[in-house]
Amino acid sequence: MTASVAPPEPSLLPRTIGRYTLFDKIGRGGMADIFLAQAQTDIGVSRLVVVKQVLPHLADSREFSELLIMEAKLAARLDHANIVQVHDLGRADGFLYIAMQYVEGFDLNDLLRRCSRTKTALPVQYALLVVIEALRALDYAHRKTSDDGAPLGIVHRDVSPSNLLISFEGEVKLCDFGIAHANDAAPNGAYSEDVIKGKAGYMSPEQASGHPLDGRADVFAVGIVLWELLSGRRLYKTAPELPSLLDQARAAQVPDLVSRGLPLEEKLFAIVKRALAPNRIQRYANAQAMLVDLEHYVAESKLIASPLRFGEWLIDRFGEDLIHQRRERERAVHRLDAGAQAEVVAEMGPPPSARRPFVPSDAPLAAAAGNDAGSVDVPFAHFATAAERSSSRAWKFFAGVALVVIGGAIAYSMAMR
Repeated sequence: MTASVAPPEPSLLPRTIGRYTLFDKIGRGGMADIFLAQAQTDIGVSRLVVVKQVLPHLADSREFSELLIMEAKLAARLDHANIVQVHDLGRADGFLYIAMQYVEGFDLNDLLRRCSRTKTALPVQYALLVVIEALRALDYAHRKTSDDGAPLGIVHRDVSPSNLLISFEGEVKLCDFGIAHANDAAPNGAYSEDVIKGKAGYMSPEQASGHPLDGRADVFAVGIVLWELLSGRRLYKTAPELPSLLDQARAAQVPDLVSRGLPLEEKLFAIVKRALAPNRIQRYANAQAMLVDLEHYVAESKLIASPLRFGEWLIDRFGEDLIHQRRERERAVHRLDAGAQAEVVAEMGPPPSARRPFVPSDAPLAAAAGNDAGSVDVPFAHFATAAERSSSRAWKFFAGVALVVIGGAIAYSMAMR
């Protein structure tokens, strides 16, 4: 039965939903329109949040809404440095919405696109850092218990580059816990083919086959992310002559990784192979087991990285983008303070960390390792060279001063509200 479609949303910003003032539309995903919003706390302090306003045809589905609310309540219990915090979920003016932590930076998809576009190799130690931090998030969530000590049985179900957010401080945060489970209750035809492809590309065989899931499904998804970062391409390809992505996910035929001359490479490849075992009995039993092996590998191979160094690397290469984002955000906050109405502009310089664009499954990635570029269009790097680790002091000084000035202006503007 087809759900009724609610009237279209207002075309002007700012507007209020619940206790949040939406002032910048920063994207649309398969499930929701995504806005940057300002929240007023009980003590009069303003803060920026991301609000996902669920699309009307999904919000009208009782089954979807009930499951989403249940999953959001579970996600709101998760309090971890590597998980995007869910602040609120509610209904207002006929809309169902989720408010969550704002992460200023990129999602992994967007970061890889930028690396590819600028011919920048993502150093392998930072690729490993992203995966390690994702595993920390999953380990915490999988082991989370209720107040009486009973396991909550949380499974993410959609670990993919678009759900791995990377801040300009080098922090890695996993978002959208429980969203994929709610999607199981979505009406038929609710999602476009591109959205379905994006999900199937990171499914474990058991998930693609519709079997009950546990944390090992998330381990498989992380294994795909790591395989793709090391190989520089998507695991599953799309072409008219090939099986569908869902069929490929069911078969889980994973090619061996090609040697890139990494230190202790056979150990790293063995970790990837175990994470991607089609039979989950042969897979890592949980995220913690994979995390331990990967941490041992980076220690032995001396490919250790810190969020601080990762953040410096991001600023060196993409600091201009950050300055642009913050200037646009400052203008939007000023417009909000002035009470001005502004027409929604989909591409106003949004923070990419809140976007959810689809990347075709066979699109090249910015590879993280190796000497031979093969089929990808970016240079490879075992680890950052001296030139990559340090850039112009003048640029760093300029970027630092600009960010401090812009950040201070925003903070002052919000504090004076």
